[in-house]
This record gives sequence, C-alpha cells and structure tokens, in this order.
Amino acid sequence: MKLRDSRSLKQPELMIIPMIDIMFFLLVFFMLSTMYMVDLKTIPIKLPKAEFSAVDTQATFAVSVKKDGSIWLGDKQTDISSLTMQAKMEQKNNPRFSIVIRADKDADYGKVITLLDRLKGAGVQRFGLATDVGAGE
Repeated sequence: MKLRDSRSLKQPELMIIPMIDIMFFLLVFFMLSTMYMVDLKTIPIKLPKAEFSAVDTQATFAVSVKKDGSIWLGDKQTDISSLTMQAKMEQKNNPRFSIVIRADKDADYGKVITLLDRLKGAGVQRFGLATDVGAGE
C-alpha cells in the first residue's frame, strides 16, 4: 500500500476570470433582450418628429393611422366603430385605460381628429400622440 504525500496534493483553485466573463455575457444578454421587449406590436409608420416628446409605456391600446387612412389596432386592421366598441369595453374594465395614436406624418388630419372625437365619445379620457424623437419639421 502506497502512502500519499500530503505535499503532492494540490489545493483546488477557483478560476474567477471565466466566471466574470460569463456574468458579463449574461448582463449584456439581458440588457439587450429587455430593450426589444419594450417594442409594441405595431405596423411601420413614418411618425412626425418632435423635439420635446416623452416616452409612455403605460398605454393600453396602440392605434395606428396609415397614410391611406386605414386604422390599425396593434398589428391588425380595424375600423372606427369596432375600435370605439373595444375601447368602451376596455374603459369600463380598466380605469387607467389609455390610447396612443400613431398617425403617419402624411395622414389626413381630419381622419385623426374624427378618430379622436369618436374615442372621446366612447368615454376614453386618456390619449397620447406618438412622435419620433428629433427636431420638428
């Protein structure tokens, strides 16, 4: 039977550098993934630019008005009457209900005002108009 020499046994080493690399990778991964979670499911629209706009992520509905006048709730096309009906039901269930209107910068202004008027008539009190950040045109 061979006796082990206590000096020949190495103490286990803790390699800290690979752990720091992994933690840094996880930090970057979660930072980038949360940036993409904030994006709403909407259709692409050329928004007008505004220098002093603010970000609001609390909106319940994201309504888009395209250049041709079509109205979209999220990424599904709708019309004013069904949108007002959905907004009226949501307003009853959620007292903090709000709508952000994303109108194309070349959309008909009258169409946007008609939409706002119908939503106001449905009892919606909280509105927002979406813009791109930048100097106004």
